[in-house]
Amino acid sequence: MNFKEILELIDKVAESGIAGVEVEQGGTKVRIEGKQSHSKVFTYTGEVKPGESHSIPMAALPPPAPAAAAPAPSPQAVPAGTHVLTSPIVGTFYRSASPDSGPFVEVGSRIKKGQVLCIIEAMKLMNEIESDVDGVVAEIYPSNAQPVEFGEPLFAIRENS
Repeated sequence: MNFKEILELIDKVAESGIAGVEVEQGGTKVRIEGKQSHSKVFTYTGEVKPGESHSIPMAALPPPAPAAAAPAPSPQAVPAGTHVLTSPIVGTFYRSASPDSGPFVEVGSRIKKGQVLCIIEAMKLMNEIESDVDGVVAEIYPSNAQPVEFGEPLFAIRENS
């Protein structure tokens, strides 16, 4: 497979919502993993001759599973004096620095501007997300290890007055 064909396969995996695909050609194996889900990873080990298409027909794959998005707070649900901190990037939300350590904050925790509230993993990079206000954590929207989108609400913070 050439680089362009691999990029096309990456795009198709991302579009389909499958967990991943593995293609083996001439002793070379390429594995592309998509979003983590309970979907099966598809493997193609048939022979591919030069000039043939190297992509897997997407019609043979199951339709993408609908994404379970965290409910965004409605403007009426956010009381006055409450600040909603949203995700600055797409990635995976983690409440703690490691599986063995406790969460950075809990509901009811008093926080200061600049304090780390969570980590969002994106492209194997751990990005510390800091509070942009002083206050008390009123609500934590995503679950631990949940995928989050850009602009998705992460925390509701009652600001100090």
